[in-house]
Parts: sequence; C-alpha cells; structure tokens
Amino acid sequence: MTTTDIHTELLKNFEEKIERGDAIEPKDRMPDAYRKHLIRQISQHAHSEVIGMQPEGNWITRAPTLRARQILLAKIQDEGGHGLYLYSAAETLGISRAEMIEQLHSGKAKYSNIFNYPALTWADIGAIGWLVDGAAIVNQVSLQRTSYGPYSRAMVRICKEESFHQRQGYEIMAKMMKGTKEQQEMAQDAMNRWWWPSLMMFGPHDSESPHSGDAFRWKIKRASNDELRAKFIDKTVQQAEVIGLTIPDNELKWNEERGHYDHGPINWTEFYEVIGGNGPCNLQRMNHHKRVHDEGKWVLEAAEAWTKKREQKLFDLN
Repeated sequence: MTTTDIHTELLKNFEEKIERGDAIEPKDRMPDAYRKHLIRQISQHAHSEVIGMQPEGNWITRAPTLRARQILLAKIQDEGGHGLYLYSAAETLGISRAEMIEQLHSGKAKYSNIFNYPALTWADIGAIGWLVDGAAIVNQVSLQRTSYGPYSRAMVRICKEESFHQRQGYEIMAKMMKGTKEQQEMAQDAMNRWWWPSLMMFGPHDSESPHSGDAFRWKIKRASNDELRAKFIDKTVQQAEVIGLTIPDNELKWNEERGHYDHGPINWTEFYEVIGGNGPCNLQRMNHHKRVHDEGKWVLEAAEAWTKKREQKLFDLN
C-alpha cells in the first residue's frame, strides 16, 4: 500500500466518522486542514473571552450597588474560566498556550470585533450582557454539536454560564427603563451603539466567508452566519419590546413569508475596519493584554517551579 493510498484511506475513515455524527477526539487521525481550522477558531474564541473581560472590568469599582458589583465580578470570573476551557481544548490539537498568546500579540490571531468598542456608561454593561452575550449564546448553542469532542464539551458548560450573563444584562436594562428619564435615555443610547456591532458578531454572509465551506463539510459549523443572526434578531426584538427599548433600525419589519424579521444593511466597511485593527479600542485592548501578560509572568514561573519541585519530591519518595 502506497503512502497516497494510506492517506486516502485515513481521509475516508475520517469523513465517514464525521458523516455518522461521531465526535472526533484528540488522538484520532484528522486532516491537517481540519486541525488548523479548529486551532484558528477555538483560539480566536478563547482570545475573545479573555479580551472581553476588559470593558467590564473597568466598571467593577463603579457598579451602582454592592449586588451589581458581586454579579459583575462573578461574570468576569466566568469569562476567564471560559478562556481557560477553550485554550485547553485548543492545546489538545498540538498548539501551546504560549504560541496562541504570541499569535494574538503579533496580530496573526484575532478576537471578536465587538470587544473593540468602549463601555461608556453602566447601561453599556447591560447592553454587553444582554446583546453581546445573547448573540454569543445563539452561536454557541449550535457549537455544542460541533464535531470536535473537546470543543463541543467545553461549550456545554460555557452556554449554561452565558445564559446567566444574558439575564444579568437584561435585568440592568429593564431596571433602567423603569427608572428616571435620564436612565431611560442612557439605556436607549447603549442600545443604539451596541445593536449593529452585535449583529456583526455573527460574521459576514457565508458566501463572503472563506472558512464556511470546510466548516460545514466537517460539521464544525452547524448553522450559517445569516441563520444565526436571524435567530438572534427574532428573539431580541421581542425582548426589547417588553421593556420599552427601540431597535435602532428603521427598516426592521416582520417578514411573514420568511418567518423572520428583515433588517437594514449592516455596515461591513466598519466591520472590516475594526477587525483590521482600526476600531475605537483596538490599541487599548491589546496594549492592556500585553502589559498584564508581561507583569504576570512571575505567577506562571512560580507555578512551574512549584510543579517541578513537587514532581521531584514524588520521584524521591518512590
């Protein structure tokens, strides 16, 4: 049997396993393109969770009540945990944590465009929880059925915690809409600024996305960007109506034939500008991450030294 025949047979077995709906595990044979796609997607997801802690962390000391502060702290802690789960899942594919961080700092790896917008008021924390985490949940629920086992299992726990984050954000917005005129205006202003970036989170139309074809074939992706975006809009419009917020889209209307809302055009020029590094907070977010990463190196070094010392002690005892 030639090398080509062996490669063909391995690829056939892999595709048959995908077709059956079996999970692909770290020790399974997989095409290099599948592995690379997963590393790109999972590491980007992990980076997004960690960078996403920044706009909210800035409000911990300014939360309006002790209860609000406790909830926000718990949420930020969850997001750090999500990053840990996802980095760990990516590491099973043969890439190190250090390499992923280096790719982030060099600009080779990306994170979600949404975290390059500023959180100007407390209402923004509500909008982030309700809209941003709400969009994330719609996308991540489908990822619970993604073909790579470690990624799929990580998403189960992440989705449960993200649902708490969404409720926290919606509660903030609902309370503000029951408050003073100034609070209501603040909530609507946050809605106006975060609505369109939230729709951009699902990415461009699949016909314009270079990675969608392989993602569907390998069942990494289970629903298209536009399908997920439509689900998010349908759900969120009703939630906004309940608390009295207005969706900032004059072209938004229910389409009976489609069974979904039609919406106005998304500013894709802005989207590509932001992911290209020209968003309002791109430089701030990355500089902060680099600084904290450098300042915290001693923690990693101390943990590694302790681990080596413990392993040596166990070796001596044996």
